[in-house]
Amino acid sequence: MQIRKLDTTRKDERKRFVDFAFDLYRDAPLWVPPLYGSTLKILDASKHPYYEHSIADIYVAEDNGRVVGRVATLENRNYNAFHKSKTAFFGYFETVEDIDVARALLQTAKEWAATHGLDTVLGTRGVAGIDGSVLVEGFEHRPAIGIPWNYPYYDAFIRDSGFEKDTDYLSGYAPGDIAIPPRLYEIAAKVRERRGFWIKTFKSRGEIRAWIPRALEIHRQAMSTLHTYYPPTEAETRELIGSLLAIVDPSLIKLVMKRADNGSDDIAGFIIAYPDVSAGIQKARGRLFPFGWAYILRDRQQTEWCNVNGLGLLPQYRGLGANAMLYTELRDTIAAHGFKHVDTVQANETNFNSTSDHETLGVTWYKRHRHYKYAL
Repeated sequence: MQIRKLDTTRKDERKRFVDFAFDLYRDAPLWVPPLYGSTLKILDASKHPYYEHSIADIYVAEDNGRVVGRVATLENRNYNAFHKSKTAFFGYFETVEDIDVARALLQTAKEWAATHGLDTVLGTRGVAGIDGSVLVEGFEHRPAIGIPWNYPYYDAFIRDSGFEKDTDYLSGYAPGDIAIPPRLYEIAAKVRERRGFWIKTFKSRGEIRAWIPRALEIHRQAMSTLHTYYPPTEAETRELIGSLLAIVDPSLIKLVMKRADNGSDDIAGFIIAYPDVSAGIQKARGRLFPFGWAYILRDRQQTEWCNVNGLGLLPQYRGLGANAMLYTELRDTIAAHGFKHVDTVQANETNFNSTSDHETLGVTWYKRHRHYKYAL
């Protein structure tokens, strides 16, 4: 077995990296493939905005010419500047069930970090800053869109190489007919009347796009205290927006607004939800063309699942009763669309406000994903 650095300027090398995951999970019915073209773009320094400020290298483990594992090593310089750190990331880690392959790949990541003058390795993380984690509980469930599913041996293999748990992310399940106590509707009505809160709805993607600059500033306020956050560049923001708008149903996006004394309106909270089209992506095998779009669009109309990927209030608006508006609006939105199942996606286990909001809605935590760290 050998570890080989790939030449990312060559499409055939990038395809070799991407194709390994499709081969590895060929017989795994719960794995949802990434979109093939988007994944190739992530590895292409001439196309993805990450490489305007940072660097990455990709490696494969090969045995007699056959790929048996892969890993990417990254130095996100904007992340390090924001946190005043010297951190490397490892990402897109995949391996056959052979601990020697995992050891060789993760040792490569450590050596890469040391060579670049970095003192800590975090993972799994990718070029988007938010992509990547390792499933450690809930292997019997299909993942939400964009959330990894991996084989159960990954956690032990990564810890074997000296990595420790950094933090866990919880995903939860709730039935579509979530039962909300009537008193919450009463509180929500009083909050609307007496404290100036109201719900902003959307009718089109264009309308959402117009609100994105304000929403991103709120996202920055909400996320800046997390140790995994860094402010994305304008180009990275456009990339993220494009991905979101491709799957979003405008009627599932809601903002909690607060009217100030001067008549202006501030964003106080948000609900970000979308139809879960994972089954369509599986049928399309991660490829949009020539017929993949048809599978995905059909699943969007037929799916009984909804993913909730953002639910919360900014800290300054908590304790004013607006939580009741958040709960009741989410409940009514899900009911209006006829979803039978709700998957709430990756709340950080240390974010007690977020986990409390979910538990108030009757969410049962049923999947757990992990990030790891290693100090050189």
